[in-house]
Amino acid sequence: MIRRALWQGLLAGTAGGVVMTLGEKAEQAVTGRPGSHVPARVLQRLTGLPEHPGTQPLSVNWAMHYGQAALLGVLRSVMAQAGLRGPVASAQFTVVRLTNDQILENATGVGAPPPTWPRGELVVDVLHKAVYAFVTGAVADALAARTGPGPGQRHAALRPGRHSDVGPLPRRDAYGR
Repeated sequence: MIRRALWQGLLAGTAGGVVMTLGEKAEQAVTGRPGSHVPARVLQRLTGLPEHPGTQPLSVNWAMHYGQAALLGVLRSVMAQAGLRGPVASAQFTVVRLTNDQILENATGVGAPPPTWPRGELVVDVLHKAVYAFVTGAVADALAARTGPGPGQRHAALRPGRHSDVGPLPRRDAYGR
């Protein structure tokens, strides 16, 4: 499952990153909001790369932007492989995506906690991260579905919900094909 989740997650996360970027560019064309250089600044702080004032190198910005998108896609793929699929799982993953950003931005001193942001900026960020999460989820779910239901889905098929009288699936049945 892990090997499958790795390649499928990298693919799903990259797809989510591309669609999120296209949405950001469309939104920026309408609102006039400038592009963010926060991803580059975070990567510079995390890796010890030299920091530059003002506009950041596009290659550094995209390395962090797409690298983070691809790597987090692996987690969403693990969710899908386990049977956590659909819009509820993607909504849960939206929170993970936002949290990951905020941990990295705040731990490096590049960003400030979202409650301190102007509301409009916060709404835009949440919207773009939700687009990423739902696209990543759709791709991860579609790829995972090719191998059938996940262990959690097979367990739920016995009796939906949590019940003490429904034990775990036998090991041989838990991991599917």
